[in-house]
Order: sequence, then structure tokens, then C-alpha cells
Amino acid sequence: MPRLIYDAADETETAALGAQLAKLLPDRCVVALCGTLGAGKTRLVQAIAEAAGVERGRVVSPTFVLMQEYRGRRNLYHFDAYRLRDEDEFLELGPEEYFDGPGVTLIEWADRVENCLPADRLVIRLESTGPTSRRFEISATGEIYQGVVAELCRWNDRR
Repeated sequence: MPRLIYDAADETETAALGAQLAKLLPDRCVVALCGTLGAGKTRLVQAIAEAAGVERGRVVSPTFVLMQEYRGRRNLYHFDAYRLRDEDEFLELGPEEYFDGPGVTLIEWADRVENCLPADRLVIRLESTGPTSRRFEISATGEIYQGVVAELCRWNDRR
């Protein structure tokens, strides 16, 4: 199964990854974002959203509202599971409607609600490696998104 390790030296390189993801992610894609506080989950969502035609300043962590919807050239559904008590509380948000909707679903702290996610999803593990540098480990669960990861690997090889 393909897997990409992408080291971003700064926010410009994070933005480049976000732009590439915005190009490659199909509608009905679920992206599980996992990482500690400050790892760059929201910044990556901002980069994807900006590349999809959403003003970056509109994209903030939905920690307190739990879900934000952004409309640009495509719809983005941005969940944050950090403050949820359990998976039942996540399911009460009705995520299945978004998983099946015409857009991309991005879930911060997805490891907290892993059992609620579709079997086929893109998983991005983020790690802070310095003040502005980040490491992204991108993989697919199931077969649907293996092609996305393979395309990201080819893109990264050309950089």
C-alpha cells in the first residue's frame, strides 16, 4: 500500500501540499487528520480550503462549534472531535450525511472517532518538527484512496 512521508520546512510547503490535496481529493472523500495540539491540522485544512476557493481567514478550528461548512469551488465539511465526550456524540452530528455529500469531509482528531469513520478514508498523521516545520504521513485505508496516495507520491518525487 502506498504511503507518503512529506516533510514541510515551512507554511509555504504545507500550502503546496494542501493545494495538491485539493486537486486530488474526490467528492465524498473522508480525510482523517490525527496529531497533537499544534501539529498543523487546522493549517492544512486552511491550505486545502484556500486551494478550493475558500478565503483562508474564514477557516478556523471548529473546536467549539464541532463542524464548519465552507463553500468554494467545492464544498468542504470540517469537523473537530477534540471536545466530544464519545463516538455517540459524534454520530449525533450526522456525519454520514456529509460523508455521502458532494464535497470533502475533513476531521480533526479523527482518531477519537475512528470507529465512526468509513472503512475507506485518507489518513494524515501530522507531527510538529520545528517552529514552522511539519511532517505529514499520508496513507489510505481501503482501496479507494490508494490512487490518491500514489499520485501524491509522484508529485512529491517531482518537487
